[in-house]
Amino acid sequence: MTDYGFLIYEEIDDASIVRILLNRPETRNAQNRGLLVELDEAFARAEEDDRVRVVILGGVGPLFSSGHDLGSKVHLAELNEGPEQHPSRRINGGTKPATEKRMRQEWHYFFDNTRRWRNLRKITIAQVQGKVFAAGLMLTWACDLIVGADDVEFADVVGSRLGMCGVEYFGHPWEFGPRRAKELLLTGDTLTVDEAYRIGMVSKVFPRAELEESTLAFARRIARMPSMAALLIKESVNQSVDNMGFYNALNACFTLHELNHAYWAEVSGGKVILGTEEFGLPGWKDAGPPRPRDAATP
Repeated sequence: MTDYGFLIYEEIDDASIVRILLNRPETRNAQNRGLLVELDEAFARAEEDDRVRVVILGGVGPLFSSGHDLGSKVHLAELNEGPEQHPSRRINGGTKPATEKRMRQEWHYFFDNTRRWRNLRKITIAQVQGKVFAAGLMLTWACDLIVGADDVEFADVVGSRLGMCGVEYFGHPWEFGPRRAKELLLTGDTLTVDEAYRIGMVSKVFPRAELEESTLAFARRIARMPSMAALLIKESVNQSVDNMGFYNALNACFTLHELNHAYWAEVSGGKVILGTEEFGLPGWKDAGPPRPRDAATP
């Protein structure tokens, strides 16, 4: 059994099902680089194992993922690691100019990883609870199916709180619809799990106390399918969406994301790459969770 510092990897039913759990509850499963490197390794491990039919991706604690790690001690230490660091973490850009260095890092850790996980040669199910913020959405959207506890709220707060045009893997118009995507990005409002179910983003909603067992029962139903049939269904849907423009849109919007970073770096004289309070945005650390959408309140 491989040891992970930031994940739990569980084999269930003779490994026909694998459950991968983000295991940084003290940071609400914020995604530091080490976690993303390990997640890529864990997905590859499940993909290479012929016994595995279904992969469940979940998180330990009250919240699936709070998004990118923006400042924990672990994250800051990773940025300053020397040449003996994990080989997969040496995507630092060296002496390249700041914009090029940042684009290379984010392409590797955030964007290309997520595209690859979306096309994993296994059926994947995101099992989510609590609030799912920003880059937490990227992990759920990379999965084939999403099941949620009845307490789940989804939100990308990087627009309203950080002045960005969404996260690196920009699935918003495809998952929310174009007008709802604009609304949620411009306001930072949350989407409840019931709304997400109605628009087809979420497949199943379970009581929080039953989430793990109900997700496992759902996965067992899918694991009974012949793997060839299951993967051809997945590939048929993914290719159809790609032919509608999804793949090219992801590539284009990643470039826009990097332009947005470059804008804030220029405005701030190189001090920050995200919008901050002095530029008219609320303090993201102090503002609390975004307000849920209320049809009766503008």
